[in-house]
Amino acid sequence: MPETDRTPVEPSPRRPRRRLSVVGVLGELFITAGVLVLLFLGWQVWLNDIIVGAEQTSAANDLAEQWDRGDPTPTAVPTETPVPVDPGEPVVAAPPAEGASFANLIVPRLGTDYRRPIAEGVGLGVLNNRKTGVGHYPQTQMPGEVGNFAVAAHRTTYGAGFHDINKLVVGDSIFVETEDGWYKYVYRGTEYVRPTGIGVLEPVPQVADATSTDRIITMTSCHPYFSSAERIIAYGVFETWYPRAGGPPAEIATLVQAGAN
Repeated sequence: MPETDRTPVEPSPRRPRRRLSVVGVLGELFITAGVLVLLFLGWQVWLNDIIVGAEQTSAANDLAEQWDRGDPTPTAVPTETPVPVDPGEPVVAAPPAEGASFANLIVPRLGTDYRRPIAEGVGLGVLNNRKTGVGHYPQTQMPGEVGNFAVAAHRTTYGAGFHDINKLVVGDSIFVETEDGWYKYVYRGTEYVRPTGIGVLEPVPQVADATSTDRIITMTSCHPYFSSAERIIAYGVFETWYPRAGGPPAEIATLVQAGAN
């Protein structure tokens, strides 16, 4: 009977336990913090803008509904393009109180459902407000008035009302809706200025002490994205207006009807 090999089997050497180091712990903490920051930015810049933008659109629809309730003549929604009728000189309302919503901005190029309230003032109480987001420079003219109707909004955060202002194309329609009706402006061009370039707010933009004969809309915002190094300025000129009793222009009738439902 052969001898059994009784040589003991040596156990496999254990791998040394990895020791935690201060550098390793800090590295993992920084990675975790970075992920959390990215998630927060995604919420703040993308998802939150969608949510707040929807709230601002809802507020604009509510404002228009209030105007319709105050008008004994129901707002007609045209089913076809009406024969052009001269509406006469546009009605110019008195300046509202600070912070009061007095108009809606409708820009088809910025979205088929784009309708945002305009409030008086350009402070944080207006521009950072979940129910407004677009502000009117108090020292500038009112919708339809000869001179410069100037407004401002963010390109990121708080609804990002002017996020795609750089995508406007010459000839695009810009509507300002008030209790009196819809004022149509037509986009004409864009320029970029320093934050100190307040000449864009003059009755004749960039021309001091000039007497205006035109009705202009000026839309201002920060540039580039996530920075306030410059300002992007979009200009439009008044074309016509549509009294509320006659119903909205056919171009935005679907949006107006959807907002009323």
